[in-house]
Amino acid sequence: MTKHNRKLGVWGESVAARYLESRGYRMVMRNARTPYGEIDLVTEKDGITVFVEVKTRTHTSLGPPELAITPRKQAHMLAAGEHYAQEHDVQHWQIDVLAISKRAGDPPDIMHFEQALG
Repeated sequence: MTKHNRKLGVWGESVAARYLESRGYRMVMRNARTPYGEIDLVTEKDGITVFVEVKTRTHTSLGPPELAITPRKQAHMLAAGEHYAQEHDVQHWQIDVLAISKRAGDPPDIMHFEQALG
C-alpha cells in the first residue's frame, strides 16, 4: 500500500467514525486485527455490534468505493467478524460498509450500507 493510500485510508476512517458517532454509534475499537484481516471500525448501537468496512476513493475512474468490496473481500470480512464475535462473546452483530468519496474542495460524500453482508 502506498503512503498516499494509507493516508487516505486513515482520513476516511476518521470521517467514518465522526459520521457514525453523530448518528448514535459508540466507537468500541479501530483497526481490530483478526487472523482473517482487519476490521476498520468496531462500533455499537442499540445493543448490536457493528463491524464497519470503510472504503475511500478520490477518483471515479475505478468506480465508486463500494466496488472495492469483492467476493474475496466479503469472505474475509465475514470471517473476521465471526472471529471477533467469538473472541469477544458478541451475540448480535452485523457488517456495514461506508463508502466515502473525497473531491478536492467539496465535503466528503458518504454512502452507508447497513447490514451489507451476512
